[in-house]
Amino acid sequence: MTQHLSSTIDIPEVSAIPRHVAIIMDGNGRWASKRLMPRVAGHSEGLGAVRKIVQECRRIGVEYLTVFAFSSENWRRPPEEVGFLMKLFLKSLKGEVSRLAENDISLRLIGDLSRFDSAIQEMVQFSEEKTAGCKALTFTIAANYGGRWDILQAMRRCLEVNPNLKPEELSEELLQPHLSMAYAPEPDLFIRTGGEQRVSNFLLWQLAYTELYFTDVLWPDFDELELRKAFDWFSQRERRFGRTSAQLASQVMSDAVC
Repeated sequence: MTQHLSSTIDIPEVSAIPRHVAIIMDGNGRWASKRLMPRVAGHSEGLGAVRKIVQECRRIGVEYLTVFAFSSENWRRPPEEVGFLMKLFLKSLKGEVSRLAENDISLRLIGDLSRFDSAIQEMVQFSEEKTAGCKALTFTIAANYGGRWDILQAMRRCLEVNPNLKPEELSEELLQPHLSMAYAPEPDLFIRTGGEQRVSNFLLWQLAYTELYFTDVLWPDFDELELRKAFDWFSQRERRFGRTSAQLASQVMSDAVC
């Protein structure tokens, strides 16, 4: 597995197009409620937005797209809504895996999948294996995932691999390979739809130097145009990674001379 750079240790390369985009797809229920429809109708409509954004990211040249489909805290929702989400999750996996493979898109799932029933777990395994050789885009779905859970499980695995590790020997380099998204670079751009402005326990470790973009647009209405707005905003950001603006300007001049 490739060891990706840590933004708190090294300075990643930057570009106008984010290499890795992470999204909290918020607002499905409110979208439905505004139309006097049951909340679950918004989740079904939101699946169409996922298809559009996946395809647009592939077309533009994004290498990694990660979406928050179901958090470890979402089990607190009404049982009928959770049940619908589970059925929709299984249905979407069955319906989309061939389309992903045809478009050279690799599918990955992160989170504690042990709580899902066997049909979902088996479909997840099948989907990951079917798309394992795809290279154009890595599409990750976070399901029953939480950022704190991720850090804790990484620590446990790190200690299992290094049983004699002393506290002073623990480092990012030792822990990072055990995080759920060790196969991907840290997100460049985080997008949250629906008007809320928080990260909600999503990729807490990985978002250390990610640019955070919030929009009032509800997820079912988030389309290619809205994605390009987020990218335009991102392209104007000055990504310093702890440095000053003067240092960045000096680096740009140095690169131009070279």
